[in-house]
Amino acid sequence: MTTSIWRLAHLILAVFSFLFILMASVTGAILSLEPVIEKSAAYKSSNFNQLTLNQVVPVLKQQYDEILDLSIDENQFVTIQGFDADGNDYTHIINPETGEVLGKPQQQSEFFQWITSLHRSLFLHETGRFIIGFVSFLLFLIAFSGTILIIKRQQSIKNFFNKITKEFFAQYYHVFAGRLLLIPILIISLTGTYLFMLRFEMIPMVASQEASELLVESIEDPMDVQNFPAFKNIKLSEVQKIEFPFMEDPEEFYKIKLTDQEVLISQYSGNIVQTKPIAKAEIFQQFSLDLHTGRTNSIWAIILGIASINIIFFIWSGFVITYKRTKTKLVKNSISVDEAEIVLFVGSENGSTLTFANKIFTQLINQDIKAYIAVFNEYQTFAKAKHFVFFTSTYGMGEAPSNAKKFEKLIANTAQNATVKYTVVGFGSKAYKEFCAFAYKVDALLAQQNWAKPLLPVFTVNDKSPIEFAQWVKAFNEGSRYKLYASPDFYAIEMPKTKPFEVLATSTVFANDTTFTVALQTKQKFKSGDLLAVYPANDYRERLYSIGKVNGQLQLVVKLHEFGLGSQFLYQLQVNQTIKARLVKNANFHFPQTAKQVVLIANGTGIAPFLGMIDENDKAIETHLYAGFRYNNETTAFYQQFMQHNSSLNKLKTVQFAFSREAEKTYVMDLIKKDAVQIASILNNGGVIMICGALAMQRDVELVLEQVCSEQNIQPFATYVANNQFLTDCY
Repeated sequence: MTTSIWRLAHLILAVFSFLFILMASVTGAILSLEPVIEKSAAYKSSNFNQLTLNQVVPVLKQQYDEILDLSIDENQFVTIQGFDADGNDYTHIINPETGEVLGKPQQQSEFFQWITSLHRSLFLHETGRFIIGFVSFLLFLIAFSGTILIIKRQQSIKNFFNKITKEFFAQYYHVFAGRLLLIPILIISLTGTYLFMLRFEMIPMVASQEASELLVESIEDPMDVQNFPAFKNIKLSEVQKIEFPFMEDPEEFYKIKLTDQEVLISQYSGNIVQTKPIAKAEIFQQFSLDLHTGRTNSIWAIILGIASINIIFFIWSGFVITYKRTKTKLVKNSISVDEAEIVLFVGSENGSTLTFANKIFTQLINQDIKAYIAVFNEYQTFAKAKHFVFFTSTYGMGEAPSNAKKFEKLIANTAQNATVKYTVVGFGSKAYKEFCAFAYKVDALLAQQNWAKPLLPVFTVNDKSPIEFAQWVKAFNEGSRYKLYASPDFYAIEMPKTKPFEVLATSTVFANDTTFTVALQTKQKFKSGDLLAVYPANDYRERLYSIGKVNGQLQLVVKLHEFGLGSQFLYQLQVNQTIKARLVKNANFHFPQTAKQVVLIANGTGIAPFLGMIDENDKAIETHLYAGFRYNNETTAFYQQFMQHNSSLNKLKTVQFAFSREAEKTYVMDLIKKDAVQIASILNNGGVIMICGALAMQRDVELVLEQVCSEQNIQPFATYVANNQFLTDCY
């Protein structure tokens, strides 16, 4: 059964039954307090579980004149009934060890009686009981279908408790609480359904078991009660009720109801003279009632109460999720299929991928570009299309989302009339083995088409990261004539919160070098390689800068642009000034503490995070730096001095600088080619290469590394990329 059908079933069941489930959950949460309140009374003997009947019965017979019966309730409170010497009846809760009267049995309060009646029957008697029983069954189906949805979302039952991607509060905690309280909710629904089916005889009642043949014993030499053999072997904790002999008659016995059988014990010999097994159906009925009410265990009662409260939360969060999903729709197209210049295709199961696509589509429309948006299943021939952009998530075990199921068949049978450039953006989570599998499948299908020409390689976005999506936007802008916002905050689901940063130091630019540095102080924790998001215009327009942690301070290296919003803002900062910004964790670009060898490659302002990584290299991991700049000037002299100092501390083994505008022009790529043997050895031995700087430099370095791997007869460069031995943060 497809995910969409499970989701539809889950929704229909919830809509159909939510009012009754809401009522049952509220009353159930209230009733879960009753066992806790009852057990708070100090009526239970401390030695209850150790006492045997030969220790209890003699004490009671000596202290009370005529005992009719002794019963033990779900709280393990012991109650006796009988007549005193004056013929007056009594009912006492007692201490079974001493016979001391502890209190009187209390009737259920009117409040709990009212709540119980509402919970069981809606005050509608048998009709109400039927409705509530049926709703219990629906709750089971809702819990079951929700479990299937989680398994499908996590792509395997083995991943059931894996990390949950947080899109918004209601979605995250709907899944989180659902996984955590799945078993209690299933127990509530299953036991409620079972008790309902028993009451309305949908399950046939098993006939009572026949009693064994009654043994006839001699009444000579009656035995003292405390020496009764049977009493020695029966613990009080196994007893539900004892009916005492009414008179001294051979046909009067101790009738004892245990958890699994009823026994008759001779009042003379103390032997068991007859046994009668209790039907397993009756035992299971009592067990189900105990599980459903929590009456035997206060901790379980509390768990049931929490589960009932969370059912109320599930109702709210489920409808919030549904509202958000239905609210997230394709933006309406204002042009026809035949007019479209660029077409955005969306494959999304829950709507979050569509959110990103809509933001791109809206920008294109606002620029008077003839853009068209559609789901994968609406793929067809577009007569004037020049660009296709495919945004897709992956579902299940690498499956297509429900609105992209037909795409493979459609693309095989539908050709475009002219060459169309395309790019594929995959959304998923790296916690799953099948990360963005469908996006790669889409790319492979497009590669088989004569009319399709790739604009960019497949681009993946982990956990709906607006930062990673913004990187694709930058690359798309460079590869096409379109100009889209490349600020991560523009694509964030929620606008982030900023915190204060104090300016500690700044530098000035030089005639032949327009870079400058800014040192900031913050109480927040961060690592070199993280990013600082700055909002120079105090709006959504965000500027991201790679940061280094040098001597505990946040270090920025910035290139000043004449009309640069971010760089001009940072250059105007004064010492002791406070700015509002936010730290962005960039865990995929932290210094690898477990690597034996690390190569750092930077150009221009990309040196910033490496300054911090080198400074923090306390493990003395073998580190090599290749840095490219335009001129050998005051700024690079400072870097060289910094590197020499850290080399003396064994934090940096080798450092090489390349200057592209000096008399002897060299580039970073030249340095890598020169050290090809060393680079190949480092990669082959599990070392890590990190690169920060311009995207153009990254592409050139990748080409050189592919060449190095080929010439040095080691694995293809793509193998090391897949092994996370090539980490990048370029812009």
